[in-house]
Amino acid sequence: MNKAKLAQLFKIEKKRVELSQLEKELQQADFWQKKDAKIKSLRYAQLKKLVDKFDAAKPEDLKELKKEALFSEPYDKEPAILSISAGTGGVDACDCAQILERMYLRFAEKRRFKTSLFYRLENQEAGIKSAIYKFEGENAYGWLKSEQGAHRIVRKSPFNSQNLRQTSFVLVEVLPEIENPEMEIEDKDLKIETFRSSGHGGQSVNTTDSAVRITHLPTKTSVSCQNERSQFQNKEQALKILKARLLLLKEKEREQKKKKFKGNTLASWGRQIRSYIFDPYKLVKDHRTHHEEKDIEKVLDGNLDLLIEAYLKSQAFDFSKK
Repeated sequence: MNKAKLAQLFKIEKKRVELSQLEKELQQADFWQKKDAKIKSLRYAQLKKLVDKFDAAKPEDLKELKKEALFSEPYDKEPAILSISAGTGGVDACDCAQILERMYLRFAEKRRFKTSLFYRLENQEAGIKSAIYKFEGENAYGWLKSEQGAHRIVRKSPFNSQNLRQTSFVLVEVLPEIENPEMEIEDKDLKIETFRSSGHGGQSVNTTDSAVRITHLPTKTSVSCQNERSQFQNKEQALKILKARLLLLKEKEREQKKKKFKGNTLASWGRQIRSYIFDPYKLVKDHRTHHEEKDIEKVLDGNLDLLIEAYLKSQAFDFSKK
């Protein structure tokens, strides 16, 4: 493949246009007074590095350059905050949420990511209602950002007395952990609640109500944290996650002016990004890329690389022309 075709594949001309626009903004006298200055300067640095490498690349370097192109967005190298919430489907959805929780933890093990539990709420009968984890490692957010959305699971439910096939949904949200997010929130817009932290199996691990839930009232965005020992530490961590979530929400609104972005995605029909089908056949299908994996057990054991890479390539590269 010659360099002209590779330039098309890498969307190089599109990146050059964006780079030129960012360069003009960086030269403005009031650039660093703007709230999104840090984000844009980071984006500029990453784009310039990629374009410069492409211009100087020799054929033997292209494989490494392709890998780098997959992780060229501003937050790709940051830790990821991943939350899992049971959607429609009752007890079966809670059980499926726990299955996906294990899948992501196994994926983290395979990629040697460090994981930290922020919050976990078990369902009384089976599974979990929700959980929040932090993943740290090389391009953690870059790898996991593709998991954002509703996941659809079709199987014969073990909680149905007639063993009927049931469809359940699990919502996965992914945020980068941003140090000192450039966002100011007024105290009047926050509702702060405390509650009893709980360990595995629901046992109390504190004699005081150290867990914290913070809700941003204007957007109804809520974050809970219970991993730290003190109420103050949990509040600080929850506030950091909340700011990151609101910051990305604003960015999404700017990017999709014609398509209103909703922070609280409904985990149900019409919004699923991926299906895990156990019955009447076995298949994992990503609805954005149409990539399929027939070994569903392997996927649920954390082997997500091919599914994720297919999505990342669809975002980073242009396959519209051969």
